[in-house]
Amino acid sequence: MRIAILDDYQRVALQSADWTSLGATDVVPFHGHIADTAELAAELRPFDVVVAMRERTPFTAERLRLLPDLRLLVTTGMRNASIDVAAAAAAGVTVCGTGGSGAATPELTWALILALVRHVPAEDRRMRDGGWQHTIGFGLHGRTLGVVGLGNIGQRVASIGRAFGMEVLAWSQHLAATVAADAGAVAVSKEELFASADVITVHYKLGKRSVGLVGERELGLMKPTAFLVNTSRGPIVDADALLVALHSGAIAGAALDVYDEEPLPPGHPLRSAPRTVLTPHLGYVTDDGYRRFYGDAVEDIAAFAAGRPVRIIEPD
Repeated sequence: MRIAILDDYQRVALQSADWTSLGATDVVPFHGHIADTAELAAELRPFDVVVAMRERTPFTAERLRLLPDLRLLVTTGMRNASIDVAAAAAAGVTVCGTGGSGAATPELTWALILALVRHVPAEDRRMRDGGWQHTIGFGLHGRTLGVVGLGNIGQRVASIGRAFGMEVLAWSQHLAATVAADAGAVAVSKEELFASADVITVHYKLGKRSVGLVGERELGLMKPTAFLVNTSRGPIVDADALLVALHSGAIAGAALDVYDEEPLPPGHPLRSAPRTVLTPHLGYVTDDGYRRFYGDAVEDIAAFAAGRPVRIIEPD
C-alpha cells in the first residue's frame, strides 16, 4: 500500500499521526500545491491511497480517470466540495472523511473580527516602523453582529458575540425563529441583517445556491461603517463586488480567510485592496485540528485495508 498526503504546507502530517501503524510501503507527503492536472496525475499514479487536505486539491471526474489505481481517497473533514464523489464511486474509489476541530474556525473568525475593527495589522506595521497610535478602533459592545448561516460554527460565533455584549441577528434559508432564539440570536430577513448589522460574518455551506450569496445587492445594503468577514468558502462572496465596495468606501472593511482560487495568486487584486485583513485559509489550521484530521485518516486507511471502511462519504 502506497499513501500520498497532499498539500502538507506546514510539513507536519507525518508528525501528526502514527502512520507506521499502517505498515505501508510508502507514505509520501507533498509539501507544495500541484495545480496542473497532468502533473498531479503523474505524481499520484503510483499511489493506492490519497489523503487530501480540505479543498486544497480538487478531484474532478477528469482527474479521477487519470488515476486508475486509486482505491481510497480520504478527505479531512466530512464535506469536500472539490471532490466529485459520484465520479469517484463510478470509478470504484471509496471516499472517506474525518472529524475535525469545531472550535478552530470560530476562534479564527473572532481573531479576524478583532484585527479588523481594531486595525491590528496596520498598527503593528506602524509600531515596527517607529510610529504610534494612528487609528481609532470600532467598539463592539452594544453593536450588532449579523451571522449568515447559523449552523454549528455560526452558533459558536454568535455565543462569543453575545459575550462581547453584541446583539446577534441571524439569517439562513429556512431558519426557524425558535432555532435562532435557542442560539441567542434573532432570526431576520437577509435584507434586514445586511442593512442593520455592524459586523457581518459568513458561515454558510457552499453549494450551487450559495455561490454569490453575498453580492452587489447585499453589499449595497450594508452601512458604510459596517464590516464583512468570510471564513466559510470564497465563492459565497462575490469577489468583484467586494472589491468595488472596498475601493469606493461603501463598507468599512473586510476580513477574508477564503478565496475563489486557493492558493490566492500573488497578483490578485484582493492582496492590495484597502481596509482588509487577509489570512491564507487558516480556519481549520490548528495543532489539535491536524492531529484529529491525520489521526482519523490513519484510522480510515486501516479500516479500509481491513475491509471495513468507516466514515464513508456517499454521493449526494
